[in-house]
Amino acid sequence: MQNQIAIVIADDHAVLRESLTALLESQPDFKVVGTAANGNEALQLVQQRRPQVLVLDLFMPASNGFDVLRLLDHSGDRVASVVLTGSENHSDYLRVVRLGARGLVLKGDDPEKLFAAIRMVSSGELAFSNDVARSVLDAMVADRQPQPNAMARLTERERQIADRVARGMRNRDIARELEISENTVKRHLQSIFSKTGVRDRLELAVLALGESKKVA
Repeated sequence: MQNQIAIVIADDHAVLRESLTALLESQPDFKVVGTAANGNEALQLVQQRRPQVLVLDLFMPASNGFDVLRLLDHSGDRVASVVLTGSENHSDYLRVVRLGARGLVLKGDDPEKLFAAIRMVSSGELAFSNDVARSVLDAMVADRQPQPNAMARLTERERQIADRVARGMRNRDIARELEISENTVKRHLQSIFSKTGVRDRLELAVLALGESKKVA
């Protein structure tokens, strides 16, 4: 299937790796291209197989999930990462998002949440619960260093889209509200990323919220 999402799974429990592989491949648009038992193997597989999505456990031997995210970011091997964790520690959540994760699913969640998260991050969107997203955004906006107003470079339409991204809206919802196509939203987002220097939706949301706080 040409449009399958290529996935690497990293978890130190063999039974869970096998179960996750079978679970994900029950979806016709998913293809597991590798599994890793530790952080070092995960890094190697991402570099060798170039998956679209990495499903990553946090607590593994030989480089944990935090190390994997940090090293991927530093090496430039950015991959859409979904953290699959049993941790209920919000400081862990904030840390992995700052390191580059763009989705977070708890191991106790329904499989449909994991499926949805993989599809969302593979298309450049974010996959966090509302409370996690809000706490992460608030912390990142508070920590953001003052910068020249990058938002001033945007057109009125681009500002409208950036504001809606900051409110957590998905592309299809933005398109519906602004009465434009989803592809047009995507084109505007690429222009916004280029003009502001942000790399993805989360960084754009932090930028837009920070600018709105300055104005207020």
